[in-house]
Amino acid sequence: MKLSVGKEIPDFENVNESEEVISKSSLLGQKYVLFFYPKDDSPGCTKEACSVRDYYKEITKLGYKVFGVSPDKAKKHQKFIDKYEFQYSLLADPEKKMIQDFGLWGPKKFMGKEITGVYRTTLLVDEQGVIQHIIEKVVTKSHGEQVVHAIKELEAASVAAV
Repeated sequence: MKLSVGKEIPDFENVNESEEVISKSSLLGQKYVLFFYPKDDSPGCTKEACSVRDYYKEITKLGYKVFGVSPDKAKKHQKFIDKYEFQYSLLADPEKKMIQDFGLWGPKKFMGKEITGVYRTTLLVDEQGVIQHIIEKVVTKSHGEQVVHAIKELEAASVAAV
């Protein structure tokens, strides 16, 4: 599936770090950020997740919940959250079903080598489960700022449209 703005996100149902089920239907009625990343506790992913943590208050003030998604298991997510004091949930996708359903798994270049992995991508999703914005060029160390900027651009565009 190719993700695009204005399309509904694929169905998903995953457990978070506390083994609670989070699904597309459980999130209806709320706006949220889904950021897909390769691996807990790796250098780039840690920078990205910490940047989102540092902008978390601003993101939630703008009306969005936040969820990270990676192929790690729930227990590993809990350790990652505890280590860096994340205020948001991480969804476990060890079978990579959600990642593949979203079209975010495949060949990519990493340190000059071709590997298969997660395409680092962030989605802003509205209350109906429709994609409002996609960030494909994630800057790990300033990703929280990227998310806030994207949300503010969306808000400005919707105000201008009224």
